[in-house]
Amino acid sequence: MADITATSISEALKKQLASYSASVDVRDVGTVIALGDGIAHVDGLKGAMSGELLEFVGEGGHTVMGMALNLDENEVGAVLLGETSLIKENDTVRTSGHVVQIPSGRAFLGRVVDPLGMPIDGKGAITAEGTRPLEFKAPGVIARKGVHEPMQTGIMAIDAMIPIGRGQRELIIGDRQTGKTSVAVDAIINQKGTGVICIYVAIGQKASTVAGIVQQLEAYGAMDYTIVVAANASDPAPVQYIAPMAGTAMGEYFMYNGEDGKPASKDNPGRAVLCVFDDLSKQAVAYRQMSLTLRRPPGREAYPGDVFYLHSRLLERAVKMNDELGAGSLTALPVIETQAGDVSAYIPTNVISITDGQIFLQSDLFFQGVRPAINVGISVSRVGGSAQIKGMKQVAGSLRLDLASYRELAAFAQFGSDLDKSTQNTLSRGARLVELLKQGRFVPMPVEKQVMAIFAGTKGYLDGIEVENVLRFRDEFLAFAESAHPEIGAAIRDEKVISPETEAGLRAALEEFSSGFEG
Repeated sequence: MADITATSISEALKKQLASYSASVDVRDVGTVIALGDGIAHVDGLKGAMSGELLEFVGEGGHTVMGMALNLDENEVGAVLLGETSLIKENDTVRTSGHVVQIPSGRAFLGRVVDPLGMPIDGKGAITAEGTRPLEFKAPGVIARKGVHEPMQTGIMAIDAMIPIGRGQRELIIGDRQTGKTSVAVDAIINQKGTGVICIYVAIGQKASTVAGIVQQLEAYGAMDYTIVVAANASDPAPVQYIAPMAGTAMGEYFMYNGEDGKPASKDNPGRAVLCVFDDLSKQAVAYRQMSLTLRRPPGREAYPGDVFYLHSRLLERAVKMNDELGAGSLTALPVIETQAGDVSAYIPTNVISITDGQIFLQSDLFFQGVRPAINVGISVSRVGGSAQIKGMKQVAGSLRLDLASYRELAAFAQFGSDLDKSTQNTLSRGARLVELLKQGRFVPMPVEKQVMAIFAGTKGYLDGIEVENVLRFRDEFLAFAESAHPEIGAAIRDEKVISPETEAGLRAALEEFSSGFEG
């Protein structure tokens, strides 16, 4: 009996030992030796990784998160990603064993969060579906597919002449107060009903400005599919520095995962995401401040030498994935502010060279009442017709040339008195096209209406209309076509092309409307 008991006890012990597993949590613990401007110099973290999440423990047990950036021989230079006043010299710092991760998921839609994913809109906590690393290596060439789907902005001048495709990086550049944010917000509002997830990243802006943008997005029902990431002007430089990467990480979660939250594949497609970075010049200034405080050597305009690499590895994460990887996309709309229209400054030239085109907004045009104030001459999309429906290509082909000819002749016409008939016709057509492309804020236009309006302009139906009546003609004609001939808009929207029958119907509708139009 004793033998049996000993045997059974031995077997039980063996089973217990087999199921037992011990884990050791290895962390480096260091001390803050110097602190200032949100930068901490830490001693004792020999095993820290670059970009690792650090835990600073202040008096009273207050915890502030930080990120390791400088890995020097004798110390680690880290930035604090929270309330810097809670941490003092000689406070304890612990490594976490992993790089900075950003939470994301469907629960974030409709919310305003800080760059670490914490809600700042007073609507309670958010339950994350998953996390993504703050810094992530952009997909290689094999994982990508050519940009071929339109990312309609609803702005006629852009969709007709500077088209943006899903997966593209299109820069919005101009002086302050020229309508850069309005273009981006219109693009977000226009994604309603398309299934596109939008991320609006506000960097270094006043909290009141961000609140105004959120209010507009709510008014037009756009917050249902939008996450606002806000690093306000009052936030420390490190928080402003990580904001665009955090917004991209939140967007990547939707792109790399399907509706069920599982990795995207051919059978589980990823989502299309639109990311607006407003604006990257303020992020560059925050990075310069951090780098100088970390004692990194300054370069041109006192920016650190790797500021180009900072923006290139951020914008390179914009991608159109191939079909095997779920065909998701991340479209980036970075915003850059220029000083007195100087696009040859350091940061503007850097970002222009990284992106696939730029929309240049000009103060002169803005003050002349041309809004959106897009300078068609130096704005360009390097994706071009691949990001347009065929119907738009059919009507907008000559639009850019007509406007370019008009701008060139208008400069000379003011000095000459007698102009030949051909020059007068070019000036007359150009003035009407400029008027036709004017558009108010927050009124994006569906692509079929854009095609019909531009058709009227390029085919000469506006030539006999007074310039001041062009906008009224456009709006009244589109309303007339929608009520009296809805089949024309439906055909363009469904077939994405102007067939001979649709063109005949459109011409007949224009003739019918023009005959009764006053003015």
